[in-house]
Amino acid sequence: MTRRLAEVAKKVGVSEATVSRVLNGKPGVSEATRQAVLSALDVLGYERPTQLRGERARLVGLVLPELQNPIFPAFAEVIGGALAQLGLTPVLCTQTKGGVSEADYVELLLQQQVSGVVFAGGLFAQADAPHDHYRLLADRNIPVVLVNAAIDNLGFPGVSCDDAVAVEQAWRHLASLGHERIGLVLGPADHMPSARKLAAARTMGDLPDANVARAMFSIEGGHAAATRLIDQGVTGIICASDPLALGAIRAARRKGLDVPSRVSVVGYDDSAFMNCTEPPLTTVRQPIEAMGRAAVELLNAQIGGTVVPAEELLFEPELVVRGSTAQAPKA
Repeated sequence: MTRRLAEVAKKVGVSEATVSRVLNGKPGVSEATRQAVLSALDVLGYERPTQLRGERARLVGLVLPELQNPIFPAFAEVIGGALAQLGLTPVLCTQTKGGVSEADYVELLLQQQVSGVVFAGGLFAQADAPHDHYRLLADRNIPVVLVNAAIDNLGFPGVSCDDAVAVEQAWRHLASLGHERIGLVLGPADHMPSARKLAAARTMGDLPDANVARAMFSIEGGHAAATRLIDQGVTGIICASDPLALGAIRAARRKGLDVPSRVSVVGYDDSAFMNCTEPPLTTVRQPIEAMGRAAVELLNAQIGGTVVPAEELLFEPELVVRGSTAQAPKA
């Protein structure tokens, strides 16, 4: 019991005495705190006290495109924790290849009568993907928040890291090191964050089409795309995710080229353990904590009946210089 009190108290950010009062049905606790404690019990896997089991937790769908890229579990941790503090229980929905689709998850969440849905990445960012399930949520007036750049006209509020600023920071960093042949490894052509990155890069300097490589978001995709760029003579590579950047480093090494003395690589996200790679990865950090909390605030406002404009909040990224970039090699 003592361990349970301590874990729940830590999760919610209140004292053990407050948790005890909630579990024992004692007065002197606000409704918001009471709901947060009950939600934390659900999230941590503890049974509610018998007298409280009749209360259904308020559920919020948290839909992620994958868990292999460590940026998505990081978003899930921030968003899930912020939801729990508001007395909302996150229902994690993760897509797998050949498994449950995003549209299937939306159907399941509607059946569960969720209070709202947060999409942290997903088909809303792909122009050529199906979007009927988003319109279904809009028709049902379900509160929704999108995390990261979306196609136009979906009608939901969102929070995004500024992709244009991210590329500008990375490009200026490589240019300051003397790199003139800079290339990009991006996602598919219909991927909105990648489109924004490409548009920004074209304003920064000479970028032939041959210096833009498309890839699936994986280490293997980064490896294949970066190989094409290295064959074009590129010495500085800007990647649309950290796994892509790790693939680019592997591609350089397979060609016998040292990183960073022969090829410099910049990632995007600053996800977990990127300071532990060899070399430690120079990358552009997304402000995950601020973005995740803002997403939950937007969702909670909608759940409370506030009309939230279908606008995008842009957050500033931060260049984190480590060991995968250096002076351009001399010709």
